Amino acid sequence: MRNRQTISNALKTESLNIIFASSEALPYVKTGGLADVGAALPAALRRKNLSVTSFLPLYSQINQAKHFIKPVGKEISVPISDRHEIAQLYQAEHEGVTTYFIAHDHYFNRPGLYGTQEGDYPDNAERFIFFSRAVLEGAKALGLKPDVVHCHDWHTGLIPLYLKTAYAADFPNVASLFTIHNLGYQGLFWHLDWHLLNLSWDYFNFRGLEFHGNINFLKGGLYYADLLSTVSVKYAKEIQTPAFGHQLDGVLRDRTADLHGILNGLDTIEWNPGSDPHIAATYDITDLGGKQACKAALQKEFALPVVKKRPLFAIITRLVEQKGLRLVAGILEKLLSGPVQVVVLGTGEKEYENSLQGFAAQYPDKMAVRIAYDSNLAHRIEAGADIFLMPSQYEPCGLNQMMSLRYGTVPIVRATGGLDDTVKTFSRKTGRGNGFKFKAYTEAALLKQINKARVLFEDKPGWRTLMKNGMDGDYSWDRSSKAYIKHYQQLKKIMQEKR
Repeated sequence: MRNRQTISNALKTESLNIIFASSEALPYVKTGGLADVGAALPAALRRKNLSVTSFLPLYSQINQAKHFIKPVGKEISVPISDRHEIAQLYQAEHEGVTTYFIAHDHYFNRPGLYGTQEGDYPDNAERFIFFSRAVLEGAKALGLKPDVVHCHDWHTGLIPLYLKTAYAADFPNVASLFTIHNLGYQGLFWHLDWHLLNLSWDYFNFRGLEFHGNINFLKGGLYYADLLSTVSVKYAKEIQTPAFGHQLDGVLRDRTADLHGILNGLDTIEWNPGSDPHIAATYDITDLGGKQACKAALQKEFALPVVKKRPLFAIITRLVEQKGLRLVAGILEKLLSGPVQVVVLGTGEKEYENSLQGFAAQYPDKMAVRIAYDSNLAHRIEAGADIFLMPSQYEPCGLNQMMSLRYGTVPIVRATGGLDDTVKTFSRKTGRGNGFKFKAYTEAALLKQINKARVLFEDKPGWRTLMKNGMDGDYSWDRSSKAYIKHYQQLKKIMQEKR
């Protein structure tokens, strides 16, 4: 009976054809967590026998030779304002997923994906209008027949609207799912860019793309997608409130029945302390011996004294206010006055870069800072640290706390978004829980949890229990992908019933 049921489920998922539209995805290009999802979720869906095709811009940062990216031999013509822009299609395979790349040098052969240190590119509206339409033009040229187009963040927020307007005849009965990764980034542009869209001004209103006189790409996804999702259960609730809604909470409350929180997963193949090629020694929940070797190697790499008894705190993040850097800067003096060590990896606002480097210069035997983006080093930090600090002001999902838990590195987080969903406060009485968390966005609340962690760190059996609790959790995409499949099936059924 089980075999029959398994075969039946496989046949059901095999009949689902999904197009992924995202502005970045690993292993090709990354600036943030969106890229992790853009790689891991399609791969997880393929393992469950779905047909998944992804679309990405062909940025100059993508190494075509390394990833065996080849031209398809097709070009597409994309309407922009009163003209057409010609683009070429390229393709590559990774973990069973075919990715098609939109090649257009004027839009994508640039130093950065979205801008430079001086700011965003002034023509980002045009660039991502082009990309949104190019995804649909590319799907037409390739003869793809999706059941669902899964769109991610503001860069693809126009696709659900185009599916209902300019491409309705090309893709009848095709549904759209729009995923909000971070509501704080909305794709806002002045109204004089409207001509680029080739849409009626009827869609420039408060129940369309208009937002305080500007064009809001993300709002297009919120209004016109058939279903909405975001990256944790808690964040789905938070963004329907004024405190977290970034002035779109009313729109989201209107669509509350269509909004679903699905916690992101982790690539548990890449992030596996038992087989990680980037760390000094491998280890797992049954044998934690390699953790100490990783700590010693990390201390050496950051030129810190190699000591076992001092708790080693780590921060890997964008150095911006959202990530709680104001709280971190406010408590560092007190933290570093005790027997601890701190390592930091990240880039961001100069205010925080300079502040952190200043502390490192003041306490060279206790703190070290690397202003960089370095994925391999991130593995070594997760493996070598004892405690991970993630006191975010808000955090839609977060992946670093999951990476930390998997590596036996205890997270201290603020109870917001996905951090609240994944971290459970440890109880010495029951031995349950996997970390420490606090609610109030204050230095005092953060410092209180840090002090609790430092006390427990001295209790080696208790700390070992805490580490193992974290390592024993399920952070895989297998769990999350099942929820997405359920929504794809729901959308396909709804569209079939409309025929």
